Amino acid sequence: MPVTSLSGFPELLPAESFVELRVLDLLRETFELHGFAPLRTRAAEPLEHLLRKGEIDKEVYVLRRLQADDDSGDSGLGLHFDLTVPFARYVLDNAGHLEFPFRRYQIQTVWRGERPQSGRFREFTQADIDVVGRGTLAFHHDVEVARVMAEALGRLEFLPPLRLQVNNRKLVEGFARGVGATDVAAVLRAIDRLDKVPAAVVAAELRDVAGLGDEQAAACLRLADIRTADTSFVERVRGLGVGDDLLDTGLAELAAVIEGCADIRGVTVEADLRIARGLDYYTGTVFETRMAGYESLGSICSGGRYDALASDGRATYPGVGISLGVTRLLVPLLADGAVAGSRPVPSAVLVAVPGEADRAACDALAQRLRARGIATEVAASPQKFGKQIRYAERRGIPFVWFPGEPHEVKDIRSGEQVHADPDTWTPPDDDRHPGVISR
Repeated sequence: MPVTSLSGFPELLPAESFVELRVLDLLRETFELHGFAPLRTRAAEPLEHLLRKGEIDKEVYVLRRLQADDDSGDSGLGLHFDLTVPFARYVLDNAGHLEFPFRRYQIQTVWRGERPQSGRFREFTQADIDVVGRGTLAFHHDVEVARVMAEALGRLEFLPPLRLQVNNRKLVEGFARGVGATDVAAVLRAIDRLDKVPAAVVAAELRDVAGLGDEQAAACLRLADIRTADTSFVERVRGLGVGDDLLDTGLAELAAVIEGCADIRGVTVEADLRIARGLDYYTGTVFETRMAGYESLGSICSGGRYDALASDGRATYPGVGISLGVTRLLVPLLADGAVAGSRPVPSAVLVAVPGEADRAACDALAQRLRARGIATEVAASPQKFGKQIRYAERRGIPFVWFPGEPHEVKDIRSGEQVHADPDTWTPPDDDRHPGVISR
């Protein structure tokens, strides 16, 4: 299981790191197949930029040199707590050099000074994709972002089943207006708590905080109960007898996202009308993602449409994006043994060394295998071959190569040993690189 010598700062063993790398490789590959460009932003941002919304000041790690005084140039800096805030700043700083709509993916470490607990860390890796426009951003990008992330998640076949839940803030806001709510924001905040507290508690909040009557609150709860993997949710909402133009727009947009993801395999994409997302800047499509058997983690992949990512006073930059908590997703699975790396080293072959005088020839032999993309290492010492085989077993290396005329290679798992040509022999595809074992 992951080493946790300092709470909230997970460290992985080598075999576990290969699982993480496999996840990141599949994400990058999928994002780039859809034309998203890689981006990396600086780790530190000015505190006034990080805290401009005034809601996460206790989560920011302040960056300060040990010997710095109050007048030093690096005072007032903090480590970024997500990738959206630095991305917004990056767009403003580089707008003149970017082609809009700008499509980027970003896989990077972030830091939050919150209390560590299951699925929550102080240092972790996120993987984000966003499409940002200047002035306007067509709705079809909402569908695109949902498809790209769903496709990426679907390729992670070794994970437990994933459910990408989609809603639309316009739908929920329009419904709240349609039932006569005067504090729509309070209605959204209450509905967004349904996965955390009982429905009776949410009903009381709708009445006592949002100011709804009993029938209004009951209608909102019936709306939140609707969940479908197709567009049948539209008729179910219509059947509640509430009308509003914004509701109509939200229904149409959500239906377009669900239809646009209908052919995605490996992950369930569904309309879930209780998803509202607590952050105020979401204005349309919203996403959350749950993992079967790990629902207590909450959402491991979230995001949505925001019509004001950033503004320079002359132009506004709307966007839509979704963020996957890679560490949040993987560390609990690794700790439970639900997934594991097939071996702790990249090496597929260990070249045995008959004697120290043969080391140069063994090194040259290993280089011939490496030239063909076969990860190879040379035994550390010329012990008896039985000890060199046991060394390979401890390292997790599947094949041992015995130089000579003819050369021979041994699969130490099956015991099979065959003649081999270092310029043509290739290990099975599953053994070329460390893989992921799903339990």
